[in-house]
Amino acid sequence: MSANPTTRFVVQKHAATHLHYDFRLEMDGVLKSWAVPKEPPTEAGVKRLAVQVEDHQVSYIGFEGTIPEGEYGAGKVEVWDKGTYVLKHRSQNKIVFTLHGEKLRGDYTLLRFKEDKNWLFFKNKENK
Repeated sequence: MSANPTTRFVVQKHAATHLHYDFRLEMDGVLKSWAVPKEPPTEAGVKRLAVQVEDHQVSYIGFEGTIPEGEYGAGKVEVWDKGTYVLKHRSQNKIVFTLHGEKLRGDYTLLRFKEDKNWLFFKNKENK
């Protein structure tokens, strides 16, 4: 599967009701988005829950600032990491990609649990 090498991703640290990280992949003309309750994995063997949330507009990719109280997602948002990615595999329940970010680099997988919004997000082990 080929992908545009300039396809972007972003991780936004979001201090809302609970601190979490919003992981977003530019895909299908939108930002496919997951809320990750703990810091995204930078090493193989670390697995994180990633809860799929609604798609966001691509223009949101560089957003930093404070969402006012009373609005959806109220709290401080800052870019934690950003870069490009190459899509290697995509099916309904599995997405495999290579991230080229400042903190997240290498091959990663998002694997869906059954048919719900919960996914497992992890860095793949390197082939030696």
